[in-house]
Amino acid sequence: MIAIVDYGGGNVGSVLKAVKHSGHEAQVVSEAADLSRADKIILPGQGHFGAMMNALTQRSLLSPLRNLLSDGKPYLGICLGLQALYQSSDEAPGIAGLGFLSGTVTRFAGVFKIPQVGWNQLEVRGHSKLLDGISNGSFVYYCHSYYGPVTEHAVAITEYGQTYAAAVELGSIWAVQFHPEKSSDVGLRVVQNFLQI
Repeated sequence: MIAIVDYGGGNVGSVLKAVKHSGHEAQVVSEAADLSRADKIILPGQGHFGAMMNALTQRSLLSPLRNLLSDGKPYLGICLGLQALYQSSDEAPGIAGLGFLSGTVTRFAGVFKIPQVGWNQLEVRGHSKLLDGISNGSFVYYCHSYYGPVTEHAVAITEYGQTYAAAVELGSIWAVQFHPEKSSDVGLRVVQNFLQI
C-alpha cells in the first residue's frame, strides 16, 4: 500500500491524482496504524514548517514516521516533506526536524520576489533513481519561501538567488523541493520513478 500522509495540510488531492495517473493505487492516511502498513510513504507538505511538525506530533505520526524511515521504508517528501528531513528550520526556531539531513532550512534573501512561485530549472548532479530519465535543465514548478542547504545527498540543485537542494536521495529516502504533481510530464516521471523503485 502506498500511503499519502494527511496531517491536515499539504496538497494531498493532487498528489493522489498523480499517483493514480501513474497506474498505482494509494491511500490517504492520518493514523500511525495505517502508516505502519504502508509499503511506501509520500509526505506532501506545504505551508509552515512548525505547523506541519506540530500537526504530525499531535496526530501521533511523527515518531512512527521517523522510525519507519530509519528502518528503510521508502519515502518521498514533497516541498515541506523535503524540508522536514533537515535538523531545523529558521521558519520555526526551536522545533526539530526529522534530522536525516544536516543543516538548517533558511529563508530566501536578496531576491526580487518571495516566495518563489513558478517554473525553474533543475541542475541534475550524477545518477539518481528518482530522477532517472529527467534531463539536466528540465523545468519544474516551485512554490516556497524557504530552502534546504545543499548537502552531499543533493542529487539536483536549483538557483534562485541562492543555490539550494532541489532533490535529495539518502538510502531509501527521496525528496524534492518542487511540486511534481504540478510539474507536468517531468513531475509525473518523478512520481512514477519513486513508485517503481
